[in-house]
Amino acid sequence: MSQYPSESFSVVVVTGLSGAGKSTALNVFEDLGYFCVDGLPAAMLPKLVALFLGKDSKHRGLALGMDLRQHEFLDQWNDAVQELAAKGIVVRVLFVEATVDAIMRRYATTRRPHPLESDERGLEQALAKERALLAPLRRDAELVLDTSSFSIHDLRRQIQERFGAKEHAGQGMRVHVMSFGFKYGAPAEADLVFDLRFLPNPYFVPELRPMSGKDAPVADYVLDSETGRTFKARFLDFLLYLLPLYAAEGRYRVALALGCTGGRHRSVALAELAYATLHDAGYSVTLEHRHFDLG
Repeated sequence: MSQYPSESFSVVVVTGLSGAGKSTALNVFEDLGYFCVDGLPAAMLPKLVALFLGKDSKHRGLALGMDLRQHEFLDQWNDAVQELAAKGIVVRVLFVEATVDAIMRRYATTRRPHPLESDERGLEQALAKERALLAPLRRDAELVLDTSSFSIHDLRRQIQERFGAKEHAGQGMRVHVMSFGFKYGAPAEADLVFDLRFLPNPYFVPELRPMSGKDAPVADYVLDSETGRTFKARFLDFLLYLLPLYAAEGRYRVALALGCTGGRHRSVALAELAYATLHDAGYSVTLEHRHFDLG
């Protein structure tokens, strides 16, 4: 077995012009499951990669933010890339840039100084010097993004298309499935809420009342009724149609809330089914029964 990261484990360096969106891009990588570090000295790159060698990491890859605020950045960068290349490790570079006008507007909003500004050099001159210094990295970058007119959703889509795993549709998006009881209140963070109180209620069946939607007799009573079977098929078909559209739009998280009266029977049964279906479809999905012990 190779001691180096597999092809599915990427080492990505995010760099570019200050104010062009490097920190925002790193946030997108973090949402995609990358281990992210900002401001890493270039000389430390091989050492950090070495920490992941031969390990079964839960992360999809490393995403590292680097810029000219580091002393001797370009010399250290060249040495680090050559050292990793000698070990068979390819560093993928994402370079973000924007027009002078766009960056100057952003600096006017944040009121932070540019790293190359000084008493003798104003912002516009600092931007020109930075662009010239980073020209070699831009030339070698796998992807150059001009973020002048980008929204966060535009940036997310571009990064997901190039650096997100392709094995499963929507894998870069997380789906959180919740069951809840309306008598205790719907979850405020839910993006989609479904009221399941039209389904047959096991609470009124004495032998089923002590059980929950996790138990097969309850799930069968709720979902194998005539109404349950029809709704189940249409509901799952709707989810598998809708979620890829959210993922394509650059969404990184969707909270799905399924509610019944007490949050113990009907909502739990469908939440368990939705979780299993989405997991099998390749989504990163979590499950929460919010009012299970109260219902």
